[in-house]
Amino acid sequence: MTIATFGDILEASHQLSIEDQENLVYILQNRLREQKRAKLVKDVQTAQQEFAEGECKPMTPQQLMEEILS
Repeated sequence: MTIATFGDILEASHQLSIEDQENLVYILQNRLREQKRAKLVKDVQTAQQEFAEGECKPMTPQQLMEEILS
């Protein structure tokens, strides 16, 4: 299996019509949005599990800022 480099893909995209380039951008943006959403869901689930297991404690925004700045 050959793996294309970023440069190869960028160069190949220049061979596409403007409409196909726009569609490619649209598809890539949607894929990135979905990946970010999936990561956020995973992070929230991890945080909820840590909280349920007592690995973290609730804090007020003021307490959090004090901890960050200390």
